[in-house]
Amino acid sequence: MTSLLLRDARLVPVAAGDRVSDAPLDVLVEHGTVTAVGPRLERPAGTEVVEAGGRWLVPGLWDQHVHMAQWTLASQRLDLAPERSPEAVVARVAERIAEHPGLPVIGWGHRAGSWERDVTVSELDAVSGDTAVVLISGDGHHAWLNTTALMHLAMPVRDSVVRETEWFAAYPRLATLVGNDGTSPEAYRRTLAHAASLGIVGFTDFEFGASRADWLERWSRGCDTLRVRWATYADTLEDVIAAGLRTGDPLLGDDRLTMGPLKIISDGSLNTRTAWCCEPYADAHRLEYPAGQPNQPPDELRRLLARAHGAGLEVATHAIGDAAVADALAAYAETGARGSIEHAQLVGRDDVRRMAELGIRASVQPAHLLDDRDLTEKVWPDRAARCFAFRWMLDDGVDLALGSDAPVSPLDPWLAMAAAVHRSADEREAWHGEQALTPREALAASVDGQPTVGVGSRGDLVLLDADPAGPADSAAEAAAVLRGMSVSLTVVAGRVVYDALAG
Repeated sequence: MTSLLLRDARLVPVAAGDRVSDAPLDVLVEHGTVTAVGPRLERPAGTEVVEAGGRWLVPGLWDQHVHMAQWTLASQRLDLAPERSPEAVVARVAERIAEHPGLPVIGWGHRAGSWERDVTVSELDAVSGDTAVVLISGDGHHAWLNTTALMHLAMPVRDSVVRETEWFAAYPRLATLVGNDGTSPEAYRRTLAHAASLGIVGFTDFEFGASRADWLERWSRGCDTLRVRWATYADTLEDVIAAGLRTGDPLLGDDRLTMGPLKIISDGSLNTRTAWCCEPYADAHRLEYPAGQPNQPPDELRRLLARAHGAGLEVATHAIGDAAVADALAAYAETGARGSIEHAQLVGRDDVRRMAELGIRASVQPAHLLDDRDLTEKVWPDRAARCFAFRWMLDDGVDLALGSDAPVSPLDPWLAMAAAVHRSADEREAWHGEQALTPREALAASVDGQPTVGVGSRGDLVLLDADPAGPADSAAEAAAVLRGMSVSLTVVAGRVVYDALAG
């Protein structure tokens, strides 16, 4: 492990009651751990020294929910997020085919939930001919394909989109259409380097269709700059159990690459109207399932939780609708399993209290509220006050962990914190500002449970050009500081992985 001495850094208190010196201090990291904090520390022989120059020091940031392969690929895809109608999307597809004839079109980001009609395969076929077209929705829960792509990916030909479980199963086969160049070790190294430039020191990877062998291979080929927790799905669960792996176990004898949780997708999403709710959607007349539905029977959810828990694995249960959250909490209580509710987008007041009683984390993605605000008011108008209920969660004692769900939202912890603090992306007032966090609370939910930097802290540190929790006249001003945050240095286990100070 690299030894590192930071000189003249201002410590940022993480918890509200923490007290730190106003004067800059030195911080020494040895063998991956902070071993000393104080003024003008002695430099051990062979220790690298970085002059912080009075900048602000926080624990390393984490993104607790990433689909890393999809995020790495996203920069190479046709960006359809700005498009507001199916006609505009089809026009963009036609333009791309004209510019690059014969090359498959992989699009990302359209939000069909706000459109007034359902789309068809036929309208894509009309502009694409034999060129394969796969357009992945912005929430990742459905894809709009043309007939050529459906046949190539060995799916039944139909005139509608591919949703949920069928799409998740088909997604890994995209490599047969576009190849693996976008997820090569070199591409991953670029993604990790960019993450480090934002102060990210670790993430939990929930990639679909992946195996631990993928990360073992990447790690050995230089993708070892950040901490990674690899999550298994049900299809690889028995392999993980047979290998004797428990949550937190190193995968290669390196505690920076570890076994994460079992991921279970218990319901759908708001955009596809498949999140499982206690009451019907406002536009339920358009839906096959007026209140959404679970993705597996209740007994299967409980079987998976019990199996993982018995093998020493935590469980991360995707639950967006309030019915899904309530059922997931009941399953945790019945099985004794530990872990998180991923998303927890629409919650009941009593279920938040139960989450706290059970010790289940809320792993949330604040930037989603920026995208889902208008759609929520359209399809859950009577429930908007119970969406992204971060204040309830903190006040009731729920352990809150922030993430992005990249590529559904950008892999950007500062955007996530800003969204949690201001709850608006435009000139409008905060959306249910009563559920907002303070900047310090958002920071505390972004550092993987680490305290204010001190002796015994992980040697995962981020040096900033401004105080992320400094005084501000309004939530909007505080959010602007967070969005514009500049990172000077990122350190993982005492090793500098990003340095804007050098040269």
